[in-house]
Amino acid sequence: MREILLGILASLFFAVTFILNRSMEISGGSWIWSSSLRYFFMLPFLFIIVYYRKGLSPTYKEIKSAPAAWFLWSFVGFVLFYAPLTFAAAYGPGWLISGMWQFTIVAGVLLAPLFLIKMENRIIKQKIPVVSLFISLLILVGIILIQIPNTDTVNLQMIFLGILPVLIAAFAYPLGNRKMMEHLNGRLDTFQRVLGMTVASMPAWILMGIYAIFTVGLPSSSQVFQSFIVAVSSGVIATILFFMATDRVRNHQGKLAAVEATQSTEIIFVIIGEMFLLHVPLPAPIALIGLGIIILGMFLHSYYTKLLNTRALKGQTKI
Repeated sequence: MREILLGILASLFFAVTFILNRSMEISGGSWIWSSSLRYFFMLPFLFIIVYYRKGLSPTYKEIKSAPAAWFLWSFVGFVLFYAPLTFAAAYGPGWLISGMWQFTIVAGVLLAPLFLIKMENRIIKQKIPVVSLFISLLILVGIILIQIPNTDTVNLQMIFLGILPVLIAAFAYPLGNRKMMEHLNGRLDTFQRVLGMTVASMPAWILMGIYAIFTVGLPSSSQVFQSFIVAVSSGVIATILFFMATDRVRNHQGKLAAVEATQSTEIIFVIIGEMFLLHVPLPAPIALIGLGIIILGMFLHSYYTKLLNTRALKGQTKI
């Protein structure tokens, strides 16, 4: 239950991403700067945190021991996650991007067979947690209902440039996160892992920044400031909270699916934020029903996770 609360709190800070990315696009800012500036600003914050916790040396040794794994999964989990999201913001409104992003709750469940777990000196391929999948699909139904009142504004360009990049990001984020956890197997804490992945993804962000300078010029002061807010809120606070929650349940696909499903609450925070900051009207009744279904799904995930914990305490391994 504590991990789910951490996930919901993380989704509150993640919601800032969708609101401000759309705001920057409306004001003429380039998606390239929106994505790269976030990680440029994240780096010094994470460096100071890990330095204060005396964790720089172990982080450096881990990266040095397996640079290929770090660069690969950091690119997948950070670059293929955030660059498509900011790109999509140029072609779709915040409600569409945040809504489609919630497909990651289903993507995370479907990725289970790609991971192995060691039990009693045996390597076992993990299976798709069926109950968690059905609960996540219920949440997805709520998300679809939220989108229905706005479907008349969706065109072919928005589908290919606003939706498909988000679907790529929806798979890349949990894949990169889980593969990095599998590689480390608990050797680094959450702060060290986020710093290491930020450092490993930095070459891609630097190349994107150089490309932006020669194609769109330097970012405006407004975009720099908003990117700074996104970096602190979403890049540092939300990412650390979410990774902390997933770290705690990394060896149980059902519980991990429940934590990843907390991201569905982002759309609730986005709707509230857009109402106050961008003056978006109150959602239609069918969208409010969708919100109710999302909340119900989160309660079901919480109940199922609590049930799993109770069974585990009683020494049972199956449910």
